[in-house]
Amino acid sequence: MALHMKIIPVTSFLQNSALLWDDESHEAVLTDTGGEVNLLLAEVDRLQLKLRAIWLTHGHLDHVSGVDELTKQRQTLVLGPHQNDSYWLEALPEVTTNYGFPLSQSFTPSRWLQDGDELKVGQYVFQVLHIPGHTPGHVVFYNKENKLLIAGDVLFRETIGRTDLPGGNHADLIENIRRKILVLPDDTRILPGHGAMTTIGHEKQYNPFLC
Repeated sequence: MALHMKIIPVTSFLQNSALLWDDESHEAVLTDTGGEVNLLLAEVDRLQLKLRAIWLTHGHLDHVSGVDELTKQRQTLVLGPHQNDSYWLEALPEVTTNYGFPLSQSFTPSRWLQDGDELKVGQYVFQVLHIPGHTPGHVVFYNKENKLLIAGDVLFRETIGRTDLPGGNHADLIENIRRKILVLPDDTRILPGHGAMTTIGHEKQYNPFLC
């Protein structure tokens, strides 16, 4: 029995969508389905998985613009982000058009997420941590058993998320990373929203924003 993860970069922003699944139940979730829906669903089908939900870390277009199309093709729950990112979801038609993305309609998640919520992939439990700063409603997903953090655009290898977009706050981001993320075990693996994976220990030692 094991939790599996396949990273599938999508859109011109090379956003890391993660396909997570439990190899016993074959239940699966997709995180941050920012686009290229047919590519994502083809992988779900190739592995003969049962897609149960989409988990969203925050409302930026490269993380959520594929949700409307995907839910039209598959009946599945949409969980997250925190409700403080609702304005980003409402603005999706305008924002996707402005950035040259395929038009994405606004949507309301099946459930907004709160700090301390728990989500499951088969038997594996992920804790929801609310980490405002990159956006007000940003959340991350942490599985203690597998030492895995799905971090969205909060924390990257040796850098942090930008805070110059509407709703961003640099001080909040740093405080929340220090208080809620850096307290996790050093060997916790971090999947950021873009780029290579890293670990808590590496970021404590080499991230110039956190050292």
